[in-house]
Amino acid sequence: MNPLEPGLYIVATPIGNLGDLSPRAADILARADAVAVEDSRVTAGLLRHIGAKRPMIPYHDHNAEAVRPGLVARMETEAVALVSDAGTPLISDPGYKLVRDARAAGRTVVTVPGPCAAVAALTLAGLPTDRFLFLGFLPPKAKARSDAIAEVAGVRATLVLYESGPRLAACLAALAEGLGDREAAVTREITKRFEEAVTGTLSALAQRYATADAHPKGEIAVVVAPPGSPPPPAAEDADAALADALTRLPVGRAASEVAARLGLDRRMLYARALALKE
Repeated sequence: MNPLEPGLYIVATPIGNLGDLSPRAADILARADAVAVEDSRVTAGLLRHIGAKRPMIPYHDHNAEAVRPGLVARMETEAVALVSDAGTPLISDPGYKLVRDARAAGRTVVTVPGPCAAVAALTLAGLPTDRFLFLGFLPPKAKARSDAIAEVAGVRATLVLYESGPRLAACLAALAEGLGDREAAVTREITKRFEEAVTGTLSALAQRYATADAHPKGEIAVVVAPPGSPPPPAAEDADAALADALTRLPVGRAASEVAARLGLDRRMLYARALALKE
């Protein structure tokens, strides 16, 4: 078995079904000099599945700052694979700092793409996929969670986030309050035996999961539809914007500025600006 070139190998691992481990990922893990892992018990099971036994180095939120320099030093002469417990490393974990420091030290960085729960959930939800925003986990405390939701309320993209079973109903209710009652999907156990995607409005989903008996188990991803088209500006809004623009600009440029800002017809605004000017 030929040794790997020294450097960092970012290896995506299955999010449930071990059959989703790619042949390339299995080959890299079997040949790596060391594997940086989130939980050695989880990765040991994956290594047994491919018939490999490699040295494992714990690398997670609680020890990353202390462990990272040693990992980067090893990459000068050794191949270090980075894995998370499930899915693609760097998605909701501290891996990006390891990539950053490895590059700064001149180490080779290679990615081995594969499963990702956020993208898999998006494909199951039946919601627009042309633009999406990944939010990770929202804050657990109500005020911080509401503030985080308010920050993205106007983003014209599908939202994808992770959540735990006991907090799911409260999260869905907060999303409904902060975003409006949009269409959404709750996906869980993706690629596993009990995979499901439950769709409906945010309020209906919040009600479904409100009782303790309804707390779903397993890994959960929530997908929320983008906001609908905003209502057209009212006539008084256009007049106010024109009046403000006319204090700074001639009629033609004022009409162009307001047309671009409000998405209204420039000729109509030009005529209205002339009337306001008079």
